[in-house]
Amino acid sequence: MRLPASAVLLALLAACATADGDPRDPFEGFNRGVYKFNETVDAAIARPVATAYRDLLHEEIRSRVRNFFSNIADLFIGVNNLLQGKIQDGVEDWARFAFNSSFGLLGIHDVASDMGIEKHNEDFGQTLGRWGVGDGPYLVLPILGSSTLRDSVGTAADIYTDPVGDFRPIRLRNSAVALRLVGVRADLLDASRILEEAALDKYVFQRDAYLQRRRSLIYDGQPPREERIREERSFKTPVNVEPAAGVNDLRVVQHAHDR
Repeated sequence: MRLPASAVLLALLAACATADGDPRDPFEGFNRGVYKFNETVDAAIARPVATAYRDLLHEEIRSRVRNFFSNIADLFIGVNNLLQGKIQDGVEDWARFAFNSSFGLLGIHDVASDMGIEKHNEDFGQTLGRWGVGDGPYLVLPILGSSTLRDSVGTAADIYTDPVGDFRPIRLRNSAVALRLVGVRADLLDASRILEEAALDKYVFQRDAYLQRRRSLIYDGQPPREERIREERSFKTPVNVEPAAGVNDLRVVQHAHDR
């Protein structure tokens, strides 16, 4: 009998579960293995390609590429804001998409920001969190990096609804996905030095930073009092120094780098 991939993954996670350690991270042994894999891939492939991309293309060109994909993302950022009951933010997201797609030439120029329309950061994982779905166990996903059980479900929804996935022909879609990933990694080359300079357990450092950052995003920086108390008891990593090994972790680093 053949088991579905999800059942195999759950069995592996159960085998790696430990009674000791952080209760938020019952699969730490499994997660550390994936974390090491992500570091290896980043050092061997992602970082060199991203470095070449940054060195060969002028910042003006990279900025236009960044704006193009950011504009596409505004569509479902708006959907998530509406699902969370933030109607004004959702309308602003769609207004951004409309203005940037037309006057901004398919989004390569961010005219909406020049008009004072704020850029938001939402995803389906945050929406589930606002609906009351708990984090679940901490997970490290291949390539993507830090996540939780809830955020993994959200990531699957994000990928399924990603407009870039509908690009045709297939070669164009694959090229667009690769270009976006390389661009994200290139933007974070400077910030990733934080990881290399960290003297602590990088895995624990990154895990705590990710969980704290996600909680801040879910509650737009203003978690309920009981959440703040639980956060103070749980997190030992300073939020302004956040390392990374995967794509999600690199976004956490970018937050620290921009502050």
